[in-house]
Amino acid sequence: MLNFEFHNPTHIVFGKDTVPSLNRLVPHDARVLILYGGQSAERNGTLAEVRQALGDRAWYEFGGIEPNPSFETLTRAVEQVRTQNISFLLAVGGGSVIDGTKFVAAAAKYADDPWRILETVGSVIEDALPFGAVLTLSATGSEMNFNSVVTRKATQTKAFFASPHVFPKFSILDPTKTYTLPPQQLANGVVDAFTHVVEQYLTYPVEARVQDRFAEGLLQTLIEVGPKVVHEPADYDSRASMMWAATMALNGLIGAGVPQDWATHLVGHELTAQFGMDHARTLAILLPSMLSIRRESKRAKLIQYAERVWHITTGSEDERIDQAIRKTRAFFESLGVKTRLSGYGIPADAIDGLVQQLQAHGMTQLGEHSDVTLEISRQVFEASI
Repeated sequence: MLNFEFHNPTHIVFGKDTVPSLNRLVPHDARVLILYGGQSAERNGTLAEVRQALGDRAWYEFGGIEPNPSFETLTRAVEQVRTQNISFLLAVGGGSVIDGTKFVAAAAKYADDPWRILETVGSVIEDALPFGAVLTLSATGSEMNFNSVVTRKATQTKAFFASPHVFPKFSILDPTKTYTLPPQQLANGVVDAFTHVVEQYLTYPVEARVQDRFAEGLLQTLIEVGPKVVHEPADYDSRASMMWAATMALNGLIGAGVPQDWATHLVGHELTAQFGMDHARTLAILLPSMLSIRRESKRAKLIQYAERVWHITTGSEDERIDQAIRKTRAFFESLGVKTRLSGYGIPADAIDGLVQQLQAHGMTQLGEHSDVTLEISRQVFEASI
């Protein structure tokens, strides 16, 4: 097991009817800015609950944060924070809203060009506004980590940053808030959480038995409840398991002391930046090809994955690996998520431009061994047509 430090200060409030907890979690003298995305939080009553819970505090609102939060939109929120002397932020939504709120929290305390936060992957952040979250979509784990991804529309750049200054102070996780979500968003959440686990688990062995078993349990849970969440009427137990699995997938626990990959995510960002594709859909397209092409460097863990997650115990090593990758693709497809570029109308002649963007953004040595070169990324795109 690798050396590590693990600290997660986010206070989780989990369960039904927990939005009223805001009254004790948000400072009573706070000037609050509520950030959210579209109108779903208004239609399903969550925003009304939030406003009621805030009571007589001074609160303001900023809506319109996109599914891939844009730098341009978020800088307008920063202006509002400064104009209205906001002291506390409250994200109401899924991972994109929470990611965007993290950027606003950091940028509001940063005096220079806020794009520097992304350019330096967060290293320039020395302070941030405190914020909390009311989660309405299980997917990214942003409700319990210090990571954020922001897109700059003007340059089609999707960039990420991380800083311990942007851990949420608290997150309220009420599984019933996911009951009104459409199947596509639910499926995206399952794929996103599943791939988060894989990026930290399917690398190479370091005798991290605790982390491996946690990761395998999360994957099996997602395989069990994912189809129920997407295809069956909402039930509390499945939504609760899904919500907690997605949170645990990226709160630092299973990634402590193990090598991590993230090549699938970083290559997939180019599909989102250029074609506006849902983040989870890029993962479903690229992950099976990424595992297949990089099978030699991942061989030991792929065999472990085949046996422990998919219960594949017969056949040669290569046959077991092939079957595990096929089952992974079939799982995504069973959720209604297409796993080929052609399924989204993206032709083979788009690959040159995607590889050029990877080069422009410095994504030339990715993965746990830094061996995912531009040529490997090209092979992954080609295998994903």
